[in-house]
Amino acid sequence: MSDCIFCKIADKQIPAAVVYEDGDMLCFKDIQPAAPVHLLLIPKKHIDSLAHVQAEDGGLMAKMMLKVPEIAEANGLTHGFKTQINTGKGGGQEVFHLHIHILGRPA
Repeated sequence: MSDCIFCKIADKQIPAAVVYEDGDMLCFKDIQPAAPVHLLLIPKKHIDSLAHVQAEDGGLMAKMMLKVPEIAEANGLTHGFKTQINTGKGGGQEVFHLHIHILGRPA
């Protein structure tokens, strides 16, 4: 989507403090952190929200969820972390590109 800020970040049209990237996903620091460590993990494929995930996205979703603990540990969250996925306007989603918040306090 051309007007999606997260698509623009994934396409390197907008800079971000990237902490992890591979061919399928990108993780960067939230610009309005709600915790000492606040990261956003996004698929490079545009998916509006968790409610819009299709069966063909199952492998991508599994890969992202398996990557969350690795990213958390690599960013100092060795004693635990919180994940959050806001879904839809009523669920508090502000950017309509699926993203997983990874939040915590370094050990």
